[in-house]
Amino acid sequence: MKNKKIKLMQGNEACVEGALAAGMKFFAGYPITPSTEIAEISSLRLPRIGGKFIQMEDEIAGMAAVIGGSLAGLKSMTATSGPGFSLKQENLGYAVLAEVPCVVVNVQRGGPSTGLPTMPAQGDIMQAKWGTHGDHPVIALSPSSVRETFDLTVKAFNYAEKYRMPVILLTDEVIGHMREKIEIPDPDEIEIIDRLKPEKGLDEYKPYEIKEGQVAPEMAAYGEGYRFHVTGLIHDETGFPSNDSKVAGDLVNRLMKKIDDNIDDLTLYEEYKLDDADIAVISYGITARSAKSAVDMARAEGLKVGLFRPMIIWPFPEKQIAQLGKRVKNIITAEMNLGQYVLEVERVANKYTNITKCGKANGELITPDEILAKIKEVQ
Repeated sequence: MKNKKIKLMQGNEACVEGALAAGMKFFAGYPITPSTEIAEISSLRLPRIGGKFIQMEDEIAGMAAVIGGSLAGLKSMTATSGPGFSLKQENLGYAVLAEVPCVVVNVQRGGPSTGLPTMPAQGDIMQAKWGTHGDHPVIALSPSSVRETFDLTVKAFNYAEKYRMPVILLTDEVIGHMREKIEIPDPDEIEIIDRLKPEKGLDEYKPYEIKEGQVAPEMAAYGEGYRFHVTGLIHDETGFPSNDSKVAGDLVNRLMKKIDDNIDDLTLYEEYKLDDADIAVISYGITARSAKSAVDMARAEGLKVGLFRPMIIWPFPEKQIAQLGKRVKNIITAEMNLGQYVLEVERVANKYTNITKCGKANGELITPDEILAKIKEVQ
């Protein structure tokens, strides 16, 4: 039996360790609280394994450099927080349309604007979904522990490579800075997915051609001899721009189908004490830890309460939330904002059950007592 690597690790450090385990070879970004440790640790670790780190002049350039690194064939990541995430949105849209795999970590903090740089929030949930303009697919993951930050960072890279698109990891100031003892898996225990490489010759390659059985096109790297065009404009299979309405419709629909047709592969969630529950709490990230404690406290008082914790925020676990709504009398959505994810819960489950929100946006965590009070209010 191999010796397991046990470490006391910060969430931001676990993010870097997960990225390296997944094969990250390029990091570009700009330091911003509370994500800065991700850049700092990446700057130390990447040169030791032949990778590259670069601090760009601003957040916009950081996202642009990550796109370039990925197009050159390297698994690439950037990390930021609220204001920086806002600045990255235009280039995020470019990465979506050009189908450039990369990982964007957003260690959420209080906002809007520069807001509360050192205090936690979950106010970027809808921004992760709709921050860049136009119809586009989104994958956004949300860990609730240091070990899960490691695991979901690996997942983020795998999804980025498999679906050939940017993937967002939504942590927060508390997850990023708290320390927990974690067991790092052996490399041979970690599933690693790499992008599909071209099988055709140099003259036959089309960068956006979909073959039967593929969820994303094959992707050559700059410098490998393939000549191809990359643009943020609507384009055909060759990558060159087109104003044809059929080409536009086919492209946008194909991008969306990457998610829609693979929803079961993407949906990640945890259920806790829901088998006989009359009340369900839906919560994610750090707030889900308070919610789990509140469920235990409620159970100790004889209340039948359970927790549904989405580990992937987008795509929304619509099927599971609808089924949950049919099973319970009340759903409470607990999140560190004034009501964002609850809007999706209402859209899907409001016709089946009562929906209540439990949120605040003052830089403080939602406590188990606050969630318990809401449970007693609706029971």
